[in-house]
Amino acid sequence: MRVEQIYRYPVKGFSPEALEDVTLEAGECLPFDRVFALAQADAPLDPDHPVWLRKTNFACLAANARLALLHTAYDAGTDTWLIRPPQGEPLRARLSTPEGRAAVEDFLTAFLGEEARGRLRLLRGRGHHFTDIPQKSVSIISLKSLAALEAASGQRLDPLRFRANFYVSGGAEWGDFALLDQEVMLGRARLRVWKRIVRCAATEVNPQTAERDANPPRELRKAFGHIDLGVQAEVLEGGLVAVGDALEAIQPA
Repeated sequence: MRVEQIYRYPVKGFSPEALEDVTLEAGECLPFDRVFALAQADAPLDPDHPVWLRKTNFACLAANARLALLHTAYDAGTDTWLIRPPQGEPLRARLSTPEGRAAVEDFLTAFLGEEARGRLRLLRGRGHHFTDIPQKSVSIISLKSLAALEAASGQRLDPLRFRANFYVSGGAEWGDFALLDQEVMLGRARLRVWKRIVRCAATEVNPQTAERDANPPRELRKAFGHIDLGVQAEVLEGGLVAVGDALEAIQPA
């Protein structure tokens, strides 16, 4: 299998950012992946010491499809986040300053309206990643498996509905599932595939239109008897991964 696309999602639930390459570190998520999140006011967490919580505690596509209407970009060098709404002026805010964080919270609380359960709180992980599972992993999707789902459902599905870190081509349909409990080389990094990814309502949202115009979990269940697409992999040894690199199982000695 071959790496076709690499993405990070700096703020949970918001725009993906394409990468040509990335250096993975052992025991870590993709750098700058889900390092920020907008927590609902009633989320039971300490902003200074964030811990894993279910996605329902945050602004997220599963509950807030309108977030897909926002086009955002994060500049790690300046710690600046740009938010472009479908109408009106964009917001550019320095997340390292209290004023910048407050501006983001006000902007997005107003944008979500009744879907915001009070004033949203912008959180920074500082070693914590606001992923959907508590374990630090990277996510991989086989484009062959996605094509099988498209054929079964009769509908084109933007791969970004599934918000993976790595999209790979080649191999057999569900070939990524066959790697479960195996070690693999992804570029120059060594990983262990340990979990299939269970899909949720976030995948119903068209990332271009913000409409709930498909139901991948239902179609997966109907055609294949499960609601899984893609796998999670733990980084055992870090290294550079670039578009075009191979994903290969490590043969036992």
